Amino acid sequence: MRLQVIQDSNGKATGVYIPINEWKELKKRYRDLEALEYEEPTKEQVLQELKEAVRELRLIEQGKLKSRPAKELLNEL
Repeated sequence: MRLQVIQDSNGKATGVYIPINEWKELKKRYRDLEALEYEEPTKEQVLQELKEAVRELRLIEQGKLKSRPAKELLNEL
């Protein structure tokens, strides 16, 4: 495997680069790795989530929905 260590300006290791072909082979061998991949949300997904957040805020303001602590919200993110 040809890994490349990524370093910051101080020489501290901050990440690892794995060539895509090797990553695909690793995913075949270790199925759980696929869950670690991040997919960029589409513009439509972001807009839908924002609309849902605004809807929830309005319901909270109207007293129809209970708010929750900010720490709980941040943990969800």
